[in-house]
Formats: sequence, C-alpha cells, structure tokens
Amino acid sequence: MSINLSHIDFKLLAEQLLYNSRDPLLFNSSFFLYFFGLFFLIYSLFINKVNARISIVILFSLYFFYKACGYYVGLIILSAVVDFFISNSIYKARTSGVKRLLLIISIVLNLGMLSYFKYYNFFLENSNLLFNTNYTIISIALPVGISFYTFENISYTIDVYRGHFKPIKSFGDYLFFLSFFPKLMMGPIVRAADFIPQIRSKLSPTHFDLAFGLFYILTGCFKKIVISDFLRTNIVDFVFDDPSRYNGVYCLTATYAYALVIYCDFSGYSDMARGMAKWMGYDINVNFLAPYQSANITEFWRKWHISLSSWLRDYLYIPLGGNRKGKIQTYINLMITMLLGGLWHGASWNFIIWGGLHGAALSIHKLYGQIPAQLRFKRIEPVTKVFNIILTFHFVCLCWIFFACHSFQDSFTVIHQIVNNFQPESIYIFVSHYRYVLLGLCTGFFLHALPMHLNTFLINKIIQVPVWGKLAITITFLLLMAYLKMEKPVMPIYLQF
Repeated sequence: MSINLSHIDFKLLAEQLLYNSRDPLLFNSSFFLYFFGLFFLIYSLFINKVNARISIVILFSLYFFYKACGYYVGLIILSAVVDFFISNSIYKARTSGVKRLLLIISIVLNLGMLSYFKYYNFFLENSNLLFNTNYTIISIALPVGISFYTFENISYTIDVYRGHFKPIKSFGDYLFFLSFFPKLMMGPIVRAADFIPQIRSKLSPTHFDLAFGLFYILTGCFKKIVISDFLRTNIVDFVFDDPSRYNGVYCLTATYAYALVIYCDFSGYSDMARGMAKWMGYDINVNFLAPYQSANITEFWRKWHISLSSWLRDYLYIPLGGNRKGKIQTYINLMITMLLGGLWHGASWNFIIWGGLHGAALSIHKLYGQIPAQLRFKRIEPVTKVFNIILTFHFVCLCWIFFACHSFQDSFTVIHQIVNNFQPESIYIFVSHYRYVLLGLCTGFFLHALPMHLNTFLINKIIQVPVWGKLAITITFLLLMAYLKMEKPVMPIYLQF
C-alpha cells in the first residue's frame, strides 16, 4: 500500500506541530488528545526500561511546554541546569558559610528571573506614579508555569541546604522532575522529596491506578469545560469587565459564579494532572479538598491550593519565625506570608489586597482560638458549623472580587452594586434569562458539597467495569465534552500565574 505524499498538507501539519501563540497547547485542547495518546502508547512500550522511559517523558514534556509557550521552554532547561549544579555544590561544600552563599545565589537567581518577567513593569509603573519617574514600560510576555517551577527549584535547593536529602547526581532525573508535563503549567507545586524517589522506581500501574486516572481525568474535564468555561463565558467575564453596567443581582451572582469558576478551573487541571500521572505510575500531591466546605479561614487554606499554602508555610512563614516569637510577631508573619502569597499570583495591587484580607482573617481566627472556651459563643452543632461554613464562604467570595477584577475601581464598583444597587425586583427577569447559568451554579455547588469518600467509592466501581465498558464511558464522555465545549478555547485562569 503506497501513500500519496502529494495529498498531505505539510503547511497545515507544520502549523499543528509548531507553537501558535493564539492556540497554545492545553489539557482541554483537541490536539492534546492526539499528543497524550501518542505519548502514552510510546511510554507504555518502554515503561520497564528506566532510561528510555525517562528520556521519553523529558522529550514529550519539553515539547508540550514548547507548544504551550514557544521558546520560553529554554527557561525551564536553564533553571534546571543552574539549580542542579548549585544544589550539588551546596552538598559538597565544607563550610556553612559557603553553603549559605550558594543558597542565596540560587534564591536570588530564581526570584530574579521570576521578578523580571512578572514584576518588572509593575515596579516601573508604581515608580512612575509615586516618584514621578519616567521609566519606559516594555512588553514582556509571562512564561507559562514560571511561578510553579521557580518555587519547585527554590524548595529543592533549600531542602538540600537543610540536609533533608541528598541531591540527585543525574541531571536527566532533575530535568524530569522539573519538566514533568502533567504538573508543569499549573501545578500542583511538587516537592522533590516526594517525587524524585519515584523516577527510577519500578512502575506497574494497577487496576486501581488506571481507574483512579480515568476518574480524575474525566471529572477534571467536566469541572473545566462544563462548569468553569460555561459560567465564565455566560456571566463572569462580561459582568467583571464592566460591573457598573449591572445591578447587584448580576454582580452577586457573578461573584458566586467566579468562586465556582476559579475552583473548577484550577482544581479541574490539578485533577487531570493527578489522573495522567497515575496512569503513568506516578503520584503527585492532591491540591484541593472541597475548600468551600471549610468552617473557618484556616481550614480553607488547608484545603485550597494545598501545594502553595504548604510551600508558603514551610519556606516563608516558619523561617520568618512562625508562631515561635510571640503573638504579635505571629500575626506579622501571617500578614507577610499572605501578602507575598497574593503578590505571587500577579503584579497587581488587587492581588496584594486579596492576600492582605486573607492574612488579616487568619490572624483574627488565630486570635479567636486563644480565647478561653468558656468565654466564646455557645456552640450549637450542627447549626453553628453550617453558619461558619456560610460565613467563611462569603468572606472568601468578598476576597475573590479583588482577585477577579482588573482594578480597585472595578472591585469597589462590584461591592457598591451589591450593597447599594441590588434591585431585588429584577430577580424574576434575571432568573428567566439566566436559568442555565443558575442550573450550572446549582450543579457545581451540589457536586462540591458531596462527601470526599464518594470519589473512592466511584473509583472502585470503575474497577469492576470491563475494558470495553471503560472505553465506551471514555468515548461517550469525550463526545459530550466536544459538544459542550466553547467554540474558542477558554484560557485557564491560573495560566497567567
């Protein structure tokens, strides 16, 4: 059988294979299905050949990153080179002074690169505003995933400096860890101590692993495409783009919707990352645990973006002194940690305000915890818990307004419209025009309220389904996703971080 090469559109093929800034490679893009299918086929053939397996994952990961952000793929290679050699030099250094100097160099280089791409124009703009300077603002594209792999680099070098584990001797293994494509663009932030020991281990995915992967890939797609993308395009974007045009009913609904959008968007990607990694035989950490079920703000941060909150705790809050230097210093440390956590999300005062609000709430909750039990409000379970969950959720939603809006003015406009221009008489008209939006909201919050152990129950049920049944479920689900998917891909919110 001969192939007529004249019928192949090589230009179209090249466009598909090369980076396109208008159509970056994402988990929810059509091209990714072919990408991951080809990768998984090749990977499965070499899963028991360690060196070949590592090389295949590195090559596919770097290509994935290239398709997502072009030649910025060189940054992750450069980062890997720098921190691989510095970490090994720290381990070999004989004096604590040299070790400390090398650690400082690593942190400065990593944060310097992050600051240039993420905060350079922010500092220039504020300098021009506050000090009447005349610095020229330049166009700098933010490399995808830079905040995530920068924090992974820093935590790795610090852990080597602290003596928590020996640095790996193979540069390929370190590049594998840093570039592992399921978690590369939007996390979770993976600790080297948790992941690196798995790289050269013998892999034999079980029936549970395959069912686990299938469940989290499909549910992650559902969160992203059916819930997040739908709500974002049908109410969130246009209300937050110009909140002054909409009354309080619209603004409040859009705020609730944004809370669900950012959760389903980010946790959906994290779920897909965990599912794909599990299919490959690797475990990466859970990043969300039903955060809107939290009864206080401290619990919320134990369940929201867990890899970031634990990173900030271990590499910023505790080194600052944590709660070991008195009550006042504890509150200061919490505020510093959350302010910098807000700044990590982006070069905007809105993110800093968002972090400051959470820092203040964490401090108040810690202060409340120090009040003797007999002096606190009487607790009537489960009524008190339900009230606390509702209160915590609405505080988080208030903070999300600053996170979602482009400016202070827009943030305060949303709050003003909700408080002073609610117009309850418009509820009937709103419901009649946005019933599918309300259906999406109710569906999302209902699924979020389900108990976490239901996931394990469903995974065990999937194990019992024969192979042809799993294939039928997957194909049916993918066809449904293709039908419900927006015409234009909706960029993930955390892609900008």
